[in-house]
This record gives sequence, structure tokens and C-alpha cells, in this order.
Amino acid sequence: MTRKKSRLRKIKRLLSVLLLLAMFLGAGLLPPTFAHVTTENSSVQSLLDAQNLLEQGSKFYEAERFAEAATSWQQAISALQGNGDELKQAIALGNLSLAYQQLGQWSEAETAIAQSLNLLQTSQNINSKDSLQILAQVLDIKGRLQLAQSKAEDALDTWRISLDIYTKIGSKRAGIQNRINQAQALQALGFYRQAEKTLRQTTQILQSQPNSPVKVAALHSLGNVMQVTGDLETSRQILQQSLEVASSLPNQEAIADILLSLGNTARVQQDTQTAIKYYQQTIKTATSPTTRIQAQANQLRLLLKTEQLSAFQTLSSQIKTQLNDLPLSPTAISARINFAQSLMQFRKKTAADTSSWLDIAQLLGTAIEQAKSLQDKRTQSYAIGVLGQVYEQTRQWSDAQNLTQQALLIAQDIDAKDIGYQWQWQLGRLLKTKGDIKGAVAAYTEAVNNLQALRSDLVAVNSAVKFSFREEVEPVYRQLVDLLLQSQGNQVSSENLAKASNTIESLQIAELENFFRNNCLNAQIRNPKKDPTAAIIYPFILPDRLEVIVELPQQRWLHYTTPVVEKELKTTLVQLQENLPKPHTLRQVQSLSQKVYKWLIQPAEAALAETKTPTLVFVLDGWLRNIPMAALYDGKQYLVEKYNIALTPSLQLIEPKPLEKGLKAIAAGLTQASSGFSALPNVKLELEQIRSQVPSTILLNQQFTSKTLQNRINSLSFPIVHLATHGQFSSKAEETFIVAWDERIYVKKLNELVRTLEQNRPEAIELLILSACQTATGDEQAALGIAGVAFQAGARSTIASLWNLDDESTAVLMSQFYQELANKNLTKAEVLRRAQLALLKNPKYQRPRFWAPYILLGNWL
Repeated sequence: MTRKKSRLRKIKRLLSVLLLLAMFLGAGLLPPTFAHVTTENSSVQSLLDAQNLLEQGSKFYEAERFAEAATSWQQAISALQGNGDELKQAIALGNLSLAYQQLGQWSEAETAIAQSLNLLQTSQNINSKDSLQILAQVLDIKGRLQLAQSKAEDALDTWRISLDIYTKIGSKRAGIQNRINQAQALQALGFYRQAEKTLRQTTQILQSQPNSPVKVAALHSLGNVMQVTGDLETSRQILQQSLEVASSLPNQEAIADILLSLGNTARVQQDTQTAIKYYQQTIKTATSPTTRIQAQANQLRLLLKTEQLSAFQTLSSQIKTQLNDLPLSPTAISARINFAQSLMQFRKKTAADTSSWLDIAQLLGTAIEQAKSLQDKRTQSYAIGVLGQVYEQTRQWSDAQNLTQQALLIAQDIDAKDIGYQWQWQLGRLLKTKGDIKGAVAAYTEAVNNLQALRSDLVAVNSAVKFSFREEVEPVYRQLVDLLLQSQGNQVSSENLAKASNTIESLQIAELENFFRNNCLNAQIRNPKKDPTAAIIYPFILPDRLEVIVELPQQRWLHYTTPVVEKELKTTLVQLQENLPKPHTLRQVQSLSQKVYKWLIQPAEAALAETKTPTLVFVLDGWLRNIPMAALYDGKQYLVEKYNIALTPSLQLIEPKPLEKGLKAIAAGLTQASSGFSALPNVKLELEQIRSQVPSTILLNQQFTSKTLQNRINSLSFPIVHLATHGQFSSKAEETFIVAWDERIYVKKLNELVRTLEQNRPEAIELLILSACQTATGDEQAALGIAGVAFQAGARSTIASLWNLDDESTAVLMSQFYQELANKNLTKAEVLRRAQLALLKNPKYQRPRFWAPYILLGNWL
């Protein structure tokens, strides 16, 4: 059944209950208790008693004395029965449902809300404004209940119904709160961009209004959304604004919730000490035990990460004594699972005895039972799967496999791919341990397929199971490649080599999407045309070896393994990266690059010679990305002396095709020191030489502002954009930028510079050249930032430098490059090679430090 048909059926059911509404589903995060409603035809004394009990219950509720609030409202309901005052009974029942929700008594909460709605259905005054106001509020509470039970789609639909009512009766303030609630449901469903749009509109409306709990809630929610989508600085700023507004109001719990969010943002920013500080403030401020335990559980993970083991043990003891006192809720169960996972990591670090594993298993067993009682299948699946990890750690393979399969079935039943992939991965590990390689490959393949299906949802998972890309996504791809390349007999089949290469490319795409924290690469080429003259080389780093797959022309496959451990490989590559830019390290550079050449290229020499391959296209992995392949040395020649060289993250992203005729360029640069970087006096000469070769618009120094660049790019079609300025590439988007006169242009802003043109022509930039940038030192995946800049700018081909040392040699190389580019018979890869060789043959610039840093990424034809 389609989602649309399912929703229509729900609507019909709800119409039969409520008679006059069009849809019904929802959840409310800050549901108000109800205002007075004047009624007639009731005993005056009975009504006064009931009114007092209603008000007394509200006071108890505000003081978080939920059991006493429930008792008062139950008594109010009894006092109202028989008086014919359905509206006040509906109010009391709605409030009673709120209290039951806070107490974790979900069945009672459902009963109370159903009775409230039934009374409203039978009320003779259902069309009055007061009745509609109460109906909308009851629906808000039902929506809150649905969201708490992980029924986010139902919650969203319910809130949309109540919003229609608020709009009809002109209740703007309640409508604003309702939109905030809808945004929460959108987040739970993974629609973070839609939630962000809703919240931005809401905060704009509230900006000019006095401080209020609604304003706090809107800003807090928006800050959380920005954290999940990766705009961490904006998240921090908005959360700080929310904290300032909340501090002017009496609600301490709102302040605690915001401090918790600030801690989470700081944790994602890897600002560990600041995150711990915020968590400690949350613990001191929170009046809700659930909020307090969340902060403690998050702090516990950071204490473990920073090796504060004594503090970890102290805090874990405190958490353990508090867990059983928590009111039952998905948040409390998630905190319990979070705590169990931290204990698992601690036990692995300290090799504790088996009794400690038993304690962890008991924690998770309780979490499973609690999730069952809430009918929360998502949390239930997660708890069972984590329990499977406990059995995996204690080598109880059969029990681990049974639990993992149970968790997987539940996840598949609710289509929760973001946790289902974890159990497929876990199942793959267990099958591999049993020696069932075929079954393990199948399980791993399904895990990767789920990750591929998630794509943009990688940043939109349930907050209780949010994961680290490097720890919980990347290893799935790596371990699948490892399995595929384990030879079954004499050699690996062509089918497995093709699957492995596709998996490597998929990992590269996933890394880029994680870099941006969104699905920026949605225009993949399903069946890319192959360049019949190029060999595609996939080196892949595994813990105990370097695997290399080569796809030769005419789809011939070559595969070889170098038994070098990852630590040795990394040490060699780091030393080579450090020595390449230095002035007096030629001997060290040649020795190290020859070592890498033997690992990477030498086994393929004969096949490459036999096929007369002119071009090598590398899909590089890990630290290899920071090394220019052109500088690899065979003892006599550098690789660039024998081959055209290009890089690509994936053949699925950019289809190779020749550069179009009629070249025009926009060339921008800085000669003067800016943004903490030194002057580049030869940039003026570089830009003038470009203009002498290609019709160009020049933006120099003060002319080169981000706004001017945007205007020029969007006013005319420029196949080439050449930026001769400082910049930095990093594995973090927030540390990847290009320096303009007025500001640093961070990678995420590049899209704005070309957005207008992209709307009219998808290939905004044919060739992007970044001639004076550098990779961040000590960053294994710094070169990921080059691909990030390339794809964010919409460039089919990008030439960038891995380090920046000499702007005089850069001017010479770029002059030669543009001369060669005029020859339409040459590919871009060959053009760059000829420019590099011109430097190599010049005695002044023959060392690799001058010609090697320039790499071609993307379309090499």
C-alpha cells in the first residue's frame, strides 16, 4: 500500500471519531494546560470544586509533581461527571494524559486522551470557539503522545489538523507553538531541511515579539537542527541566543535543555572540554531526572574518550543508582542504552571480568522490556542489537547471531535503515567469524546498500542512535572490500574486483557527503562512459596490507596485494608529505617516493606497457590523497614523465568529456597579504599571462571580493575560473576556505557564488584552478577538501595545489598550462603534465617541490 493511500485511510478513521476534521495525527512538545471555559447547567458547588482541583493539578504539574497532578485531575473528573459539562471533563482528561505521559504510564495516557476526544465529539457546542480551542489543544497533546511513542508521521498529521483549527479561530500564538511541534516531528522523520525552513519562518515571526517560552522553544529547535545538518557555528550562535532568552524567564528546565544541546554541538565540534563544561552545567541546572541523566551519559562518553578513567568510574556509579528512578520514556531508555554502550567501551579498554558484562546485559535487558512496554520498536531493535554486541564481545557467537537477527527483523519491519544497516554489519562480522564468507559478503552488501539508500538521511537519524562516520559508517565499506578481495583459491574473480571497486567509489561519495553533512552529490551517473585509453587505479589501505585494483583499458582487471602494515604505510606517506615541500630534501623524497612506487605501481608496469596506457586515473584512499602521484619515482624517472595523471573520487560523479571550444576565463587573485597569509607578489604576472592566452576578466586585490566574484560568475558564462589566492583544504568543511580580499570564502558558501548560473546551466564551471592553496598539515584526509571545493563550485575539472611555496614558479607553470590548453587535441591531464614537465626540465625548478603539488581532479579529458 502506498503512503498516500495509508494516510487517506487514517483520515477516514479519524473523521468517524471527530466528525468534522480532515486529518488526525500529532505530537506537542510544550502543550499548555487549559484555560477557563465558562459553562452552564451544572451544579455550582461541584463546578467550583472541579475548578479548584483543575487549578491545583496545574500547579502540581508546573512544579513537576506529576503524580499529585494526576490525582487532582482524576478527582476533578469525578467531580464533573454527571454535570453534563463535557468541555471541562475534556480539559481534565487532556491534562491527565499529560501527567501520565510524564510518568511514563502510556496506556493510561492513551485512554485519557481517547476519552477526552470522545467527549468533544459528543459535545453539543463543538462548533463554538471555546470548544474548537480545546479540541486543538487535545490534539496537540495526542500528538505529543504519538511522538513519544515514535509515531512521528502520525504526530505530524495530528498537529497539522490542530493547526487548521488554530488558523480557523485566529489563535496565532498557539499556531506558532504548533509549528515548532511539527518541526520536531519532521526531524524525527529525517526531514531536517524542511524542519529548518519551518523553524526559520517561525523565529522570524517571533524575533520582534517579547521573550516567551515559545521563542525559546523555536530558537532551541532551530539550533538543534543546525547541529544535525552540520552548520555547527550557526547552531552554537542560535543556541546561545535561545539561552539568553530562556535566562530572562523563570523556566530552569528550558535552560538545562539548551545547555545540553550546547554540549552536544561542542562535542560534534570536537571541543571536548567545552562540551564537558556544558554537560556539568546541565546536571546542576536540570530539574528533570531524564535531562540530567542524558547529560551525565554524554559526559561519560567524553570522559572515556579523554582517558579520564577514574572520573568515568565515579560518574558511572552515580548514573547506575539513578537509572531505575527515571520515568519511563524513549529518552530514558535511550539514556540507558547509551550508558550500557559506554560501559562496553570501558570494559574493552580495561579487560574487566565477565561479571561486568553480565551487568551490561542486564541493563540492556531492562531497556528491551521497557521499549516493548512502550511499543517502541525502533528503540527495542536498538537495545536488542546492542545486546547482540555484548554477546559478540564475549564470544557467544550463536546467541549474538540470534539477537542480531531479531534486531534486524524489527528494524526491517519499521523500515529503519539507519539502524538496520548496523545489524547487517554486525551479522556480517559474526558470519565471517564462523567462516561463512559468502554469507558475510551478502550481509555486508546489504549493509552498504542500506547506507546508499540512506544517503542524505545519514545526517537525519534518530538522536539516540546518531553515529560517527569514521567509526560506524566507513568501516562497513572497508570490511566489505576486505572480504571481496580475499581470494577464494588462486585469484579474486573479476566480479568481486568490480564489486570492490564500486564499493571503494561508494565510500568516496559517502565521505564527501559526510564532509558537507548533506546529500550534495545527487546527480550520479548510473552507467558512466569509460575513457578507452585510461587505466583506473584503486589503491586501498587495510590494516595488514595495501590492496591495489587496476581496471585496464577494455575492462581488463589487474589485482595485487602488498603486505605492508597500515602503520608503516602511514609513516612513509607522512614523511614523504613533510619532505616534498622542503628545499633540501631531494634524496629523502626520491627514496620515499620510490618505496611508494614499488608498492603501488611496479606490479602493474608490464600490463600498463603492454596496453600502451597513456593516462592513469587514481581513486586514492587515506593518506595517499595527500601525496602527488606525479612525484612517485622508479629510480630513474618520475611517474609524470611517463603518464598523464588525474584523480577522481568516483567515476559515478563526473563523466569524462573534452573541454568545449571558445575558452573564456575569470581570473581573480591577491598580491597583498590577507587573512593571516603572506603576500603573493607574482600573482599579478600570473593573471596577466592568463589574459594574454585566454579572453579573461581580471579581479585583483580590492576588486576580488566574494560579492564581485559572484556577480561576475553569474552575469556571464565562464568555462574557466582561476583563483590565484591562498586557501586551505581540510577534511572538515568549516576549515576549508579560499581567501578573497574581504573575507574567507568557506567551502559551503561556494555554492552560493554559482547558484544563479547553476539554475540555468548545470555545468557552471568547466575548469576551476586554485593555484596557491595548501592542505591542512597533519590531516589524513585534508585532500578531501579539494573534492569538496570542486563539487560545491560545480566544477567538472579542478586543478589545485597540495602545498604553496613559490608563486614565481606557479606563474611559469600556469603560463605554460594556458599555452598548452589552446591545443584542442590535448586532454586536460596531458596539458597539466606538459606544464609540469616544463618546470621539471628547467634547472631552476626541477625539484618536485616546484612542479609536483598540482593535481587534476575530476574530468581529465
